[in-house]
Amino acid sequence: MKIGVLSDTHLTEPHAEFKKVVELYFKDVDKIFHTGDFVDWSVVEYLSSLKELIAVCGNMDPFPIRKAFPAKQVIELEGFRIGLIHGGGAPFGIESRIRDEFDEVDAIIYGHTHTPAHHQVKNIFFFNPGSPTRSFWHAATIGILTIGEKIEGEIITIRP
Repeated sequence: MKIGVLSDTHLTEPHAEFKKVVELYFKDVDKIFHTGDFVDWSVVEYLSSLKELIAVCGNMDPFPIRKAFPAKQVIELEGFRIGLIHGGGAPFGIESRIRDEFDEVDAIIYGHTHTPAHHQVKNIFFFNPGSPTRSFWHAATIGILTIGEKIEGEIITIRP
């Protein structure tokens, strides 16, 4: 199973550049995960029109998005338990804070920091796709999860 992963889109609408990236890199994914900070419902509608969207809300999301998506959730796919959460607070120490939000999981997919991450800590795979929105501090990135005998992740840097 292949999953496209986004976080921190921070878009008021799904503009042409964003659509081009999503349609190019997510054309053969089975599902899309979004770990919050959509910022506008039109981004939810666009992503939902392409594939099954599994998401959580972020700290910058307005009420309609917070009402539609939980702050965290655990889903089971291919025999793995995967926690989705946006995260919060300072970037330093975020993984230990979000780890405490879940009981038994095989992976935690998160956002908030805009900094990509994909690594194993003990028996948990942590994955943050970064943000597809360029900033002064971070390159624009998205992620792909592949679930087979294990969970693997790839960070894709979007070139301008």
